[in-house]
Amino acid sequence: MTFPEDILYTSEHEWIRREGDVAFVGITDYAQSELGEIVFVDIDTVGEVVAQSERFGSVEAVKTVSDLNMPVSGEILEVNPALDGQPELVNSDPYGEGWMVKISIHDESEFDKLMHAADYQAILK
Repeated sequence: MTFPEDILYTSEHEWIRREGDVAFVGITDYAQSELGEIVFVDIDTVGEVVAQSERFGSVEAVKTVSDLNMPVSGEILEVNPALDGQPELVNSDPYGEGWMVKISIHDESEFDKLMHAADYQAILK
């Protein structure tokens, strides 16, 4: 299981990687391994502003469906188009090709409420 140092984590197992005034959001390696084979990603919130910790979509695995919660408040600019035809990218590359949404950041201070890799690993034990 991998825990990249250049991203921040939520206790609900989402991650966020900032790139200037936008950020990419997905689920962690731990989350995808717990869900199992992902068969569908359902995100219909493009153009909406979603508050921190609010639901912005769901991910469906063979045996379950799980909500996706926003790490920081922001407007959803884009959903990863590759996931339409290849939702399994979330399993094979959760921090790269398996990203879920690109957002514009609305509240910088909310990053202070997120965890670094070591803190996230500690809650998994």
